[in-house]
Amino acid sequence: MFKGSIPAVITPFVENKVDYDSLTKVLTYLIDNGSHGLVPCGTTGESPTLSHDEHKKIIEETIRISDKRIPVIAGTGSNNTLEALEYTNHAEDSGADAALIVTPYYNKPTQTGLYEHFKTIAEKTNIPIIIYNIPGRSIVDMSIDTMIELSKIENIIGVKDATNDLFRPLLTRKKMDNDFCYLSGEDGTALAYLAQGGHGCISVTANVAPKLCSEMHSAWQESNISKAQEINLKLSSLHNALFVESSPGPVKYAASLLGLCFGDTRLPLSEITDDTKKLVKNCLQELQLL
Repeated sequence: MFKGSIPAVITPFVENKVDYDSLTKVLTYLIDNGSHGLVPCGTTGESPTLSHDEHKKIIEETIRISDKRIPVIAGTGSNNTLEALEYTNHAEDSGADAALIVTPYYNKPTQTGLYEHFKTIAEKTNIPIIIYNIPGRSIVDMSIDTMIELSKIENIIGVKDATNDLFRPLLTRKKMDNDFCYLSGEDGTALAYLAQGGHGCISVTANVAPKLCSEMHSAWQESNISKAQEINLKLSSLHNALFVESSPGPVKYAASLLGLCFGDTRLPLSEITDDTKKLVKNCLQELQLL
């Protein structure tokens, strides 16, 4: 079972190339500050702009650097089923602990199409699979009934729920086996998601405030609710600031202020505005991260 604070790891760039030295620095920072897992090559890792070779090397480097200290959940999704299968097989062969597979974007598959997409990949791999449901970016929304049917496949073991619908985990859990893993994909409601039966959060904020995020989840796991609420309140302004513009623009700028990497993103994402930069910097200073 995966749980706790799991950063959706940014992909550092310099002169439009993957900056592997900075990736090492980022991963070391996340691990040293108590993160409970890592997700490379997800949305926050700008996976749509990565070449196949870059995608695979980032997964390999994350597994190598983490060195089994914490789990690695490799982002392996695509709107092309065969490509997603290729990435998932590679992640399995490379030693990832699980694969995070997004619902196919742009194609707009039906619920039957979604079912067949995930079933096809699951039946041709042995790695644990986490469904990534994010209708705000992919347009399609996996229904609870479809997820229940997919959960019957042995190696489909959980969901990253980025719907921001806090009623959904309750509705799902009433119909699902108790060992299904529920991970939030929304920092602002992550603690509320835990209260609805969730196990953790695949987090953007944890890239730059990993210690606070991991402490919040640890406090929850230890039933120290007041401490978890206190940390959550402290983080609330940063959660908001990191999504004023399209992510990961703001969080990469924040990481640059911390000296972890350059703030570069790849087109079609562009440099964030000066107002957003000021907001992000103020939030980091408020948390005494700068």
